[in-house]
Amino acid sequence: MRHAKLIITILIALSLAVGCKPAAEKAAEEQQASEAAVVQQQANDAAVMRQQDEIAEAQLDDAKTETKEAAQAVEDYSFAKKADFIAAMKNELAVMEQELDRLSRKADQSTGAAKADARQKLDEVRRQWIQTKKHLDQAENATESTWDDVKGGFGKAYGDLKDSFQSTRQWLSDKIEP
Repeated sequence: MRHAKLIITILIALSLAVGCKPAAEKAAEEQQASEAAVVQQQANDAAVMRQQDEIAEAQLDDAKTETKEAAQAVEDYSFAKKADFIAAMKNELAVMEQELDRLSRKADQSTGAAKADARQKLDEVRRQWIQTKKHLDQAENATESTWDDVKGGFGKAYGDLKDSFQSTRQWLSDKIEP
């Protein structure tokens, strides 16, 4: 009888040990699957970050190209085409002012540090816009003898404004509309 109890106890212990082993293996497999999922998510996140960096770099390159083209267009205008140049640049500045107003409204809807940073960046772009507008007013009043100097001053101010505007717009899109 004693031996029977001992044998039954051993058999029960063996049954439990054999029965628990697959659960332990299952837990280990689940742990490995979970770790693999985390590694995969990290790889995906890194790929997305690289892709976003590439897009931002491409947009920056485009903005630089547009700025160079705008500066070249400024240089190409002769005094004889001054009125056309002034009209085209007034239109460019008006479009940019509308976009600044739109970006300001979007920034006002954000909160916290992003709102304060956005406000500061937009204020700086507006200051540059005002300076560029002053250069355009000088160009409008330029004589043939002062045209090249005034046009050069406007071209530099406009190029700087475009660069600042593009980088601020990109920053806002990254921080406020991720």
